[in-house]
Amino acid sequence: MKILTVDIGTGTQDIFLYDSNLDIENGFKLVLPSPTMMVHRRLKQSLRLRTPILFTGHQMGGGPSAWAIEECARAGIPVYMTPNAATTINDELDKVERLGIKIVGEDEVEGLRSKVESLELKDFDFQLISKTFKNYGVLLDDLEAIAVAVFDHGNAPAGVSDRQFRFDYLDERIKAKNSLSAFAYLSNDIPKIMTRIQSVANSAGGLPCPLVVMDTAPAAVLGANFDPKVMKRERKIIVNVGNFHTLAFRLGDGIEGVFEHHTGEIDLPKLEKYIRALADGSLKHQDVFDDMGHGALVYGKNPFEFGKDDFDVVVTGPRRSMFLTEDRGPQTENHRPSSKVLRPYFAAPFGDMMIAGCFGLLAATAEIMPNVTESVIGSLRGARGRGVAPWDVN
Repeated sequence: MKILTVDIGTGTQDIFLYDSNLDIENGFKLVLPSPTMMVHRRLKQSLRLRTPILFTGHQMGGGPSAWAIEECARAGIPVYMTPNAATTINDELDKVERLGIKIVGEDEVEGLRSKVESLELKDFDFQLISKTFKNYGVLLDDLEAIAVAVFDHGNAPAGVSDRQFRFDYLDERIKAKNSLSAFAYLSNDIPKIMTRIQSVANSAGGLPCPLVVMDTAPAAVLGANFDPKVMKRERKIIVNVGNFHTLAFRLGDGIEGVFEHHTGEIDLPKLEKYIRALADGSLKHQDVFDDMGHGALVYGKNPFEFGKDDFDVVVTGPRRSMFLTEDRGPQTENHRPSSKVLRPYFAAPFGDMMIAGCFGLLAATAEIMPNVTESVIGSLRGARGRGVAPWDVN
């Protein structure tokens, strides 16, 4: 049994091919530039040529791609976008047009192609990934499932804060199913408000198997749980320090609490303050929201106590080095962090922090697709495959 997992972030897309015949550590993996960075780099290279650009396709992750598109428009280069592609910039298309970008209908695209450079926007490119694996002699035509994670603010109505809108969504999902897998869906079950996740499904086209889609942060936190030290703890706080967003989950009997902030708006002392408040239950939604974060939710009544184990907080994510200062390094035989600071533990499930989100995707897929549950959970919980080497697998 094979399952392809793709965790799409701002800087990288992290890819893991699960094969039930192999120990998980032997699964094939790729860490490649994210789709938004690929668009960013291509536009930076072509900016000096001042060629008119047409963007078709689907909504994708903004950030670097959106900044580069806006830079082209500010430079006076003609920029055309179809409505679906334009939602990469903003769900409200009138705001996109105010940037100097022209929205064109699908019926106008063919007439423009000979006059412009064309770029198709999408977060997930199965054909490209499949071709990459095929170049190394690995075929993806016998997959049981594909699982993809992206971050989605959701399509907030005009005049509604997208930060508040996302937190209302988080609250709704946790109350409906108090599990990190609550943020994973089969492609037919995606909520209409989650337009970026839906765009992943739309752009995937005719896949050879079912598609599961999930929010990136819960996927990373769920994956971090499979680190051996983390698995042993019944209650824990896990922080995913992403390039743009930082989320902390307090886990015990399900999800006991969560807060989300913009990574660029916080430093370590502020982050530790919020983590401590999440732990003792005093954190309020407004505390984080008024600080330009997304917000906070606390459900569990029993405070989480620090100091009972050899670390206080589990850390993952591309900007986890925020916890690495002189006095806040991980506890080792030769280093004891000050008792005044939180002691971090950097989770490395199956020896690889970079693809923690892929392991979370696997676990969520196992929960919502019963036909793969036994095999996947057995592998994630440590039951080995046949132990054969990759070169012995058909």
